Amino acid sequence: MPKEPAERVTKVIDDPATPLWRGTIALRIVTFLFAAANVIANQSGYIRPELAWTTLGVMALWSVFTSRAYSSTWGRRWPLVLVDLALTCGLMSLSPLIMSDHQLLTLNVPLITTIWACVPAVALGALGGPAAGFAGGLTVGLSTYLSKGVPSLDLLRDVVLLAGAGMVVGMASATARRSAVLLAQALRAEAATAERERLARSIHDSVLQVLARVRKRGMEVGGEAAELAKLAGEQEVALRNLVAAAPTDSTVDGEIDLRPGLQLLATPRIQVSTPATQVMFAANAAGELTSLVREALSNVDKHAGEDARAWVLLEDLGEEIVLSVRDDGPGIPEGRIASAAAEGRMGIEKSIKGRVESLGGTLELQTGPGEGTEWEVRVFRKGAAR
Repeated sequence: MPKEPAERVTKVIDDPATPLWRGTIALRIVTFLFAAANVIANQSGYIRPELAWTTLGVMALWSVFTSRAYSSTWGRRWPLVLVDLALTCGLMSLSPLIMSDHQLLTLNVPLITTIWACVPAVALGALGGPAAGFAGGLTVGLSTYLSKGVPSLDLLRDVVLLAGAGMVVGMASATARRSAVLLAQALRAEAATAERERLARSIHDSVLQVLARVRKRGMEVGGEAAELAKLAGEQEVALRNLVAAAPTDSTVDGEIDLRPGLQLLATPRIQVSTPATQVMFAANAAGELTSLVREALSNVDKHAGEDARAWVLLEDLGEEIVLSVRDDGPGIPEGRIASAAAEGRMGIEKSIKGRVESLGGTLELQTGPGEGTEWEVRVFRKGAAR
């Protein structure tokens, strides 16, 4: 049987960098074998061969431990990776005690840890991204310089390779995590769309057909039945908008699509226009903007008359969101807002102006006798320059 979308989401977001950790384990094993061959080949020239074999034994035990740790999520944590870096640099610092001066100055005789020391930089990249991998490579490179004691072109090349390897693995890790998040969002949207389509079919075959029948029959009968038919027609339109509205999507940063909440406000008298693509906005701010529009439309219903129509327009300008609510009612008389606030009626002051101020946006009102009313709200996205 095919996996359910929810199961696939759990599998995707579990640990997207797992292939990189497996590569880190393989690199540790291969580089340890090279380090062992290095000790065997150069032990005759060591001034303390017993310390060399002890160091190699510690490297072997640590390779086994970290291989098991990095193969599970419990080991992929900052404390263990930083201890790995510190232990590697510590073992490398034993090279002057093990190797002769001639070996330290000879370019073709590597330090006791040799290329085994590159693993912590790769692990840091897999865990923390390109910056952590780059810093880990520089740290190992600095430890190499302190152990050698003599700068050289080969040493500089090793530092560049270490830092570059850590950074490249970090970039791959960051890309894997971003891709996993995007895939999880796509799978959630797929599941939500499938459920919405199932509900839409069920509603269309039952509730919508009944409402359409009531509306048609009520208009034919007339009288009070016509009023019921009008209400049934409004509910039919509202229910169709609910079914047709795009499913609400969210991100790990707490952003949601602003369009669905506004699309649900559409009725035969209210037209809602939104972009074809998602308009992602902070979830709390999106809720406040939707409530603001609902309050403005409520004022249209209360004060603009039964035949007044309203239009809601949402625009995404990149750094800011522009939301307009316009009606063709009689307009707001001059001084009416101030007098309503003095009477204790705080609908506009609190529900509209107050919300815009709390979001750090701007509010513009255009109205006049017989000209209708238009509210224009501008709210900047988080981090955008005002």
